[in-house]
Amino acid sequence: MINPQIHRSQLANGITVLTIVNPSADIVSGKLFIPAGSRWEPSDRSGLAHLLASLLTKGTERLSALEIADRIESVGAGLGADATTDYIQLSLKTVREDLTDIFKLAGEILRTPSFPTEQIELERKLTLQAIKSQTEQPFNNAYRQLRCSLYGEHPYARSPLGTIATVSEITRQDLINYHQTHIRPDRLIICLAGRITPAEAIDLVKRVFGDWETPPTAPPTLATLTVSTQPQERSVHQATQQAIVMLGYLAPAIHDPDCIALKLINSYLGNGMSSRLFVELREKRGLAYDVSAFYPTKLDTSHFAAYMGTAASNTSVAVSSLRAEIERLCITQLSATELQSAKDRLLGQYALGKQTNGQLAQTYGWYELMGLDVDFDRQFSERIQKLTPAQVKTVAAQYLSEPYISIVSPLGDKN
Repeated sequence: MINPQIHRSQLANGITVLTIVNPSADIVSGKLFIPAGSRWEPSDRSGLAHLLASLLTKGTERLSALEIADRIESVGAGLGADATTDYIQLSLKTVREDLTDIFKLAGEILRTPSFPTEQIELERKLTLQAIKSQTEQPFNNAYRQLRCSLYGEHPYARSPLGTIATVSEITRQDLINYHQTHIRPDRLIICLAGRITPAEAIDLVKRVFGDWETPPTAPPTLATLTVSTQPQERSVHQATQQAIVMLGYLAPAIHDPDCIALKLINSYLGNGMSSRLFVELREKRGLAYDVSAFYPTKLDTSHFAAYMGTAASNTSVAVSSLRAEIERLCITQLSATELQSAKDRLLGQYALGKQTNGQLAQTYGWYELMGLDVDFDRQFSERIQKLTPAQVKTVAAQYLSEPYISIVSPLGDKN
């Protein structure tokens, strides 16, 4: 679906409703966003948003976890919740005929979770197992180490899962308080995509959420969070067969004009088997088992990272090779062919990311949460096409000159 019809409305209680009309299939997908991810948590309760999200489908004031699961599965629908650094999200998918019932269930789950004690302990146990599993994975350790170097005390340094210590201390009252503070109508964004008209979507949202009153207290706000770290190198050893080398750089959030050039640089360097890093460091030189780059979209200061999985004996050359490939962009302009190829790849990836109703609801709901215009896609495409080699080089030189370095090496390795 190349040019979806997007309609935006706002209810009296502050709920924002986005409707994406796509009548081609009898499926409706929905995403409900609340800006209440891990960046909003107190540091001594890290993991609170994730634990809360995992418990939303585990019981309401009226329904048990089993009853909720039965209502979802009996019609072949999907309904779940998760949390990221920036938001908590409910996701639903159902045929048009069952949309009203599933959406009502989503409303009940979001508004009146009961946080049953036995479910809290079960989800806590599962979360602690997931945290332990993460600590056993070299890539996750390298990335955690890199985030700590980049962000210091900023919440983006932390994993949304939390730590064993903090998750162990979260109480039922913590969950209730966090829900009461953050889950409110004037912070809710609802995006519905599929065979549904704007009038039908608004009517449905009003029936489920229209009586939800905005609390008299002001919505929570975050103090301005600054990142003031300096590039450094950190390394750790663990039981692994290969080394992970990761280079990171502080990078602008989505609203900064320089974000566009960095998105293109990310595509050029690290996206796919035709990317610069894959071709040069894996195919030609055989240095890497795995090599890529990523530049996540964040509400606050983001980061650009490139990484390589390599033999322990290649650790030093891996660091220098990654640095050389990135610093090349700071001193040498891309050729016209390289630039156009990167543009085509990036825009193609963005188009492929908006093919299903679920992808459309996710994308445009996320745009709304970030404060972007519904016309952002067209603007993004135009700005990508206008980028010049000189502009790309200037942005690279500004952000990608001095890396933060994170290394995970096998036990006993001297490199």
